[in-house]
Amino acid sequence: MSPTPTGLRIKSPETLIAESGADLEGHGLKRTMGLFQLVCFGVGAIVGTGIFVGLSDTVAEAGPAVIISFVLAAITCIFTAFSFAELGGAIPVSGSSYSFAYATLGERVAFLVGWCLLLEYGVSVSAVAVGWSQYLNELLNSLFGWQLPAALSAGPSDGGVINLPAVVVMLMAATLLVRGIRESARATAAMAVLKIGILIAFCAIAFTAFQDDNLTPFLSSGIGGVTSGASLAFFSYIGFDAITTAGEEVKNPRKNIPIAIMICIGIVTLLYCAVAVAAIGALGADAVGNKPAALSLIVNDVTDSTVGGGIIAFGAVVAIASVVLAVMYGQTRILMSMSRDGLIPRVFERVSPRTSTPVGGTWIVALVFAVPAAFSSLDAVVNLTTIGTLATMVVVNIAVVALRRSHPELKRSFRVPLYPVSPVLGVAFCLYLIWGTGWTTWVQFAVFLVVGALVYAFYGRKNSRLGAATAPTGGAA
Repeated sequence: MSPTPTGLRIKSPETLIAESGADLEGHGLKRTMGLFQLVCFGVGAIVGTGIFVGLSDTVAEAGPAVIISFVLAAITCIFTAFSFAELGGAIPVSGSSYSFAYATLGERVAFLVGWCLLLEYGVSVSAVAVGWSQYLNELLNSLFGWQLPAALSAGPSDGGVINLPAVVVMLMAATLLVRGIRESARATAAMAVLKIGILIAFCAIAFTAFQDDNLTPFLSSGIGGVTSGASLAFFSYIGFDAITTAGEEVKNPRKNIPIAIMICIGIVTLLYCAVAVAAIGALGADAVGNKPAALSLIVNDVTDSTVGGGIIAFGAVVAIASVVLAVMYGQTRILMSMSRDGLIPRVFERVSPRTSTPVGGTWIVALVFAVPAAFSSLDAVVNLTTIGTLATMVVVNIAVVALRRSHPELKRSFRVPLYPVSPVLGVAFCLYLIWGTGWTTWVQFAVFLVVGALVYAFYGRKNSRLGAATAPTGGAA
């Protein structure tokens, strides 16, 4: 647990596992999730706004070649999923990328990774809640012929005043999470099964109207459009790493975490490619691009009825709600790990003895990120969320290499295939998609990192428990 000669504060994998009780019961948390529930949790964290709402934006960028965009995003995730699977099996704790970085690259990098995870989990859950509001209105229109007024269902940049449905879904998720992980896992499993069924039903309906001509010209937006589309499509995959945040609440985590990651990526990639082909084949890229609640609109057009679109809207409402639930869960567990290390206030690590959940941290996350959900648009945060996630994935791929070198003897229930080629390709694909987000996003992200570095310098480093434990008497480490 000592700092390295270069001054890095690195917490060994053995220390992380011992502190979290990862092979026993984790820090007051209970092991209640089996493999099936973990897979459902992963699908619940991934499938939602990105495909139900973001598909139309991705199609607008890439045209019919959106299929290639989804495949590129999937390949990026697959290479990084290998790295997550190895690290999740070797260090089965709640901190995910943050803990992996702490064990390999040191405290400063770990803090910045945790800071970036505020984008992946915290900001993305706000974006997901905004998408939920769109489909809720579509469902109300199908069922009752009316919608919530724009003033109460959209933020100022989208022509409204406040997005109340987005706030409501976040508060509902927080309420369920604080009741206990068993209840949350059951709800997530049920919602995951339902939304997979809804997407399969969409494909079955849309393929009845499939026309080859709608896929030509295939590269209508060129390679640049495919790259930009892949960066947007990547938002649809955000959340698979949330599986590793459940490391202290999963039965047999060393075995189940790697298996669940691989299963989730496979299921989601097949679903996304099928939905993209079905959507464009049915109506064409021009009719799908930049359309809110696009899947419902496609089914309405194909069936010449609002009934089918209403069913899709219902599935989307359930699907997106499950993403809010799963992603908020992941955020609270990462903050709990950072709080346990003293890098953020201790309120986030306190677990209720009655529910075995971090009640205070959950409500803080819900209330803080309900603000951007209430007043921001989906487009405003997608690219920033994407670049933050890709940056953490770069670190995870590097961490695999670093851990192999520093702890070759560590027990690993899964090993990255084609090592070290796979993690190197993972880094390369992540950087390629980062390039596609555009320079304005790079600048915003750079500013975000600078703020994070300042927070670490003035709070995290001074309050670090590792630093206090290794500091010489009368001085800092």
